[in-house]
Order: sequence, then C-alpha cells, then structure tokens
Amino acid sequence: MRPELSTPGGGVKLTSLLRYVDGYLRLAEHPDYPAAMNGLQVEGPSEIERLCMAVDASEAAIDAALQRSAQLLVVHHGMFWDGSRPVTGRRYRKLSKLIRGDLGLLSVHLPLDSHPEIGNCVLLARALGVALKGRFGAYSGMPIGWWGESDTTRVELCARAEAVLDGPVRAIEAGPERVLRIGVVTGAGAFVEEAAELQLDTIVTGEGAHHAAIDAAELGVNVLYGGHYATETFGVRALGDHLEERFRLSQEFLHLPTGT
Repeated sequence: MRPELSTPGGGVKLTSLLRYVDGYLRLAEHPDYPAAMNGLQVEGPSEIERLCMAVDASEAAIDAALQRSAQLLVVHHGMFWDGSRPVTGRRYRKLSKLIRGDLGLLSVHLPLDSHPEIGNCVLLARALGVALKGRFGAYSGMPIGWWGESDTTRVELCARAEAVLDGPVRAIEAGPERVLRIGVVTGAGAFVEEAAELQLDTIVTGEGAHHAAIDAAELGVNVLYGGHYATETFGVRALGDHLEERFRLSQEFLHLPTGT
C-alpha cells in the first residue's frame, strides 16, 4: 500500500478509498439508473480499517456490519431505489443506525455488474465454463453482460448453474437442447431479442419480466433464471477481496440471501 493512502492507525483514508473505487470501476462515466446513486451514499468515518460487503443495503446488512465494528458497508444495491421520500419508517431506522453507528455506506450498481475483471457478469460466465467472445446486454449504450461459447446440453448447463449458484435454477426451455452460444447478464437481464440477433441459443440471468417468456418462446431462446441475489454475489465478493489486497483492510462478505 502506498504511504500516502495509509493512516497512522494502519487503515486507509476514506477519500483515498473512494478515489480508487471511482477510478477502478469508472463510476463517474458509467450510465446507471438515476436512483442507483453510485458512490458514497452515507458518510462515515474518515479512516477505514474494516469493510463489510453485501448485495443489498438492507437493515439486516446494516445491523450485521455494525455488529462487526465495520467503518464502511459496500453494497451492490443502495438505499434510495424508492426515490425522494420522507425519512420515516424503515428509511429512518436504517439511516439513523448508519449515522449513530458511524458507519459509511458505499454503493456500486451497474459498474460492478459490467466490470471486465471483477464484475458479476464476467465472473458468473467464467464459473459456468463459458469461453468469452464478446459483450452482451447494454444499458444506455454501455455493455453490461458477456456472451461466449460452450458445448453442452441445456440439462447439463442447468445443473452446472445450480452448483455454481448453490440453489435452484428455473429454465424456460424455448431453445435447442444442445447449448453452444450463451449470454450472461446478472440480476434482471433477460435480453431475449438481443440474444436472438446475436444468434445466442441460451441466456443465463437472475430474473426477467413476464414478457421475456413470450419473447423466448417466439424467438427460440433458452432462458435460465438463477435468482437476482444469487447471480450478483460474485462481484461484491471479488470487490471485497480486491480492496482487502489493495489496501490491506479487513473485510467480510455478509451473505443475506433474499430468496429472489
């Protein structure tokens, strides 16, 4: 760790950590949903020694991070997806716990899905044994997912996905049984029409809209749903490992599955 990044207590300056994350994940230039609010969402201590990582900024994640004496909670899904609303009820509870506990909150959404090294999509694709060939599935012109080649069957791919995701996978069996070209977009990424245009026979994602099943049937594309949460743990874990190595911080992934 470079000396200018460290603090006398052996941690890292929050400003240095934020600057590094912003550059490494390209937060400022990456398009995202307005309510994603990538970056620091709630300010905490100016020096960080312990991180907790989680998929969601849930009250359970905040409680767990406070129990572990973390100074910063890093999540994929931040707090403000419901837009500008009064600070009452559960929003008040979560914000008050963060502020009173002096726990910062950092959120990284689509930049973490799409990152070519530690992104959710690239890591899931590699875990499934897909030989990557190109990008697939874009938001506002920025590619999020990946496509690649394999040579397996739909049944074998489902079994592999269930092992990788440690849970059930629901298959829309609308494409061929022999799987050769696979697109992977984590979370809610059923880009069926784009898959058909790229001549992909299968998509692996977390969840999809109702119309995705109709699109799949009419376009002849298999769709495998592995769960929104389960498909988006990969990048969060990898980012924690990366920051731990980079800054010599203590960090822990908080596994709090939602069942979706």
